[in-house]
Amino acid sequence: LTKMQPSGRHYVVVRPLFSEDSFAEQHERINRTRKTLRHHLKDYFTCDTNRAKNAARSLLPIIGWIKNYNIKEWLLGDIVSGISTGLVAVLQGLAFSLLASLPPGYGLYTAFFPAIIYFFLGTSRHLSVGAFPILSLMVGAVVTRLVPDGGPPANITGFEGLSMEQQRVLVASSVTFVMGAFQLIMGMLQVGFIVMYLSETLVSGFTTAAAVHILVSQLRFVLGLDFPGVNGPLAIVYTLENVFSDITNTNVADLVTSIVIMALVLIVKEINDRFKSKLPVPIPIEVIVVGIITEYDISYAFNFEKRFNVVVVGEMVDGAVEAFPMAIVGFAVAFSVAKVYSVKHDYTIDGNQELLAFGVSNMFGASFRSFAASTALSRTAIQESTGGKTQIAGVLSAMMVLIVIVAVGFLLEPLPRSVLGALVIVNLKGMLMQFRELPFLWKNDRTDFVTWVVTFVASLFLGLDLGLAVGLGAELFTVVCRTQFPRCSLLANITGTDIYRDRKDYNSVSADLNFPSSRTVLFNQGASANFQVAVSLFLFSRCLEVRQPSTDTSEDNNSMEGLDQPIDFSGIPIQVNWNTELPANISVPPVNIHSLVLDFSAVSFLDISALKGLKATLKEFLRIEVDVYIVSCDVYIMEKLHQCSFFDDEIKTSIFYPTLHDAMLHILENHSERQYNCVRNRRL
Repeated sequence: LTKMQPSGRHYVVVRPLFSEDSFAEQHERINRTRKTLRHHLKDYFTCDTNRAKNAARSLLPIIGWIKNYNIKEWLLGDIVSGISTGLVAVLQGLAFSLLASLPPGYGLYTAFFPAIIYFFLGTSRHLSVGAFPILSLMVGAVVTRLVPDGGPPANITGFEGLSMEQQRVLVASSVTFVMGAFQLIMGMLQVGFIVMYLSETLVSGFTTAAAVHILVSQLRFVLGLDFPGVNGPLAIVYTLENVFSDITNTNVADLVTSIVIMALVLIVKEINDRFKSKLPVPIPIEVIVVGIITEYDISYAFNFEKRFNVVVVGEMVDGAVEAFPMAIVGFAVAFSVAKVYSVKHDYTIDGNQELLAFGVSNMFGASFRSFAASTALSRTAIQESTGGKTQIAGVLSAMMVLIVIVAVGFLLEPLPRSVLGALVIVNLKGMLMQFRELPFLWKNDRTDFVTWVVTFVASLFLGLDLGLAVGLGAELFTVVCRTQFPRCSLLANITGTDIYRDRKDYNSVSADLNFPSSRTVLFNQGASANFQVAVSLFLFSRCLEVRQPSTDTSEDNNSMEGLDQPIDFSGIPIQVNWNTELPANISVPPVNIHSLVLDFSAVSFLDISALKGLKATLKEFLRIEVDVYIVSCDVYIMEKLHQCSFFDDEIKTSIFYPTLHDAMLHILENHSERQYNCVRNRRL
């Protein structure tokens, strides 16, 4: 009989002491029939009206929210947000094209075509789709490697008869298409969970290193220097070398223009941050600056291009291996940003659908000469803070970009590239400020600190693609280290409870030092296939010591050949009797352990190797008269143990207990007389 009696903040439970066998006798478990792979495939490919409707809603999320669109409350906000975001998207598209080593106009395509597709396929209501500086830089690395500034391009079919600009656009579009294909395939395979392996610490170190790369890459535009772009490992070192070697040729007009613009934009952005609660919309300082320069033809008036040799935007256009890390980075950043706003506004996003949306968006955009698209945090923040409620704001911002492409793009032709470089650098503030996380990580989590630093340094000097791989390797290495070097502690029972804690941390532990829990050792671990590193071990009272049979080394050379051979246990008794004499070559003093408890609460699965190792270990303990118990084992692992013929005459189901306390009470009951005799002998 089991009774639970609540009494204020106390509870009293009266129930029998259960083993897994006795629990199964009193509580019959329902046998559920599980579907086989054939049944799952049959259900997956079976189509009816409801499945077709659900599939349509899943693949086209717009069907779900457009019918609930509140025109009176949302439309005005979406219009204001779309116009504001569109103006910023135009400038960022132009600026981020420089990072991709492409003519500025192609960034407008990236701000238009992917956004249109995402409007229909995306699940985030606030994400602003378009150029992202880190992806643009990764695209630029591929572009400059295959079509370098100085030297012949790579021998690629289709390059014949094309100018360098056309070759670069072809490379950028091809990489973007492959990137989108990777994202589409991952979405179809339902692997949106992959973003979980990119921790916030890793992403922070990676994006900070990318921000430094971007900053250095823009120095040649800000200073007005002319030297070929560099890519690959140590590219940042070679770029800085070129900058300092050519710094005497700095274009003063470019430098002064950039400094003035950066100072002005930073000041106004600080005002936006401090008074965002009082401002109806953030001051679009980038748009104002560019508008002043282009509207009043300052570049023409001062004749920057001819008098000061300033490089301007110029004529506006009318119309792999590296791809995989780009696909991962683009999705990870977009999903992280989308998740922030979905939590803030209480709606859900689907990671797998986001992969499909970005995959199709990038493949579609690449067909129209755009490069890799994701999102930019600053642009998404503007779309949300200016009143955007749905992706109608996103499609309106794309319409603003379209107007620039087909109608007013010529107004941006006299815009100096140094202005775009300055705007890129200013927008790096948020990512560069991530350096402030280091003191916190050092103080609170040294492992995350190491991951951050390793990812940052590797990405900085080896390049973003290799740096991301090194960062992932470092993160996995820290997980392995934490698994292989666990924290160990002696557990004790808190008096009057069924709770067990580190005996060093509490005074209210069991007063009887011979109570089994006083000699408990706990290995804190996560789930693992290897029970030896996944379970908690509880050792009670009695250590095994095997002494070398002889100190004679005359036969060392002959014995060396057998070191790699399997150990022969035939000379060792099947079961040790502590009251009899052992063979002369083995010295085994009475082991001060009588019971061992394995806590399987953290074990989520066991493979065949783990099962064999567990069985062999249990038998070794049983042969030296150490009782072994397993507690908190998942029912599905129990099923697998039965399926794999784990149990035999020595290892029985009776060693399994539902809770640690059940096993503890059983051990105490069975060994109470032995504990009493031990105490009496010590007192004598």
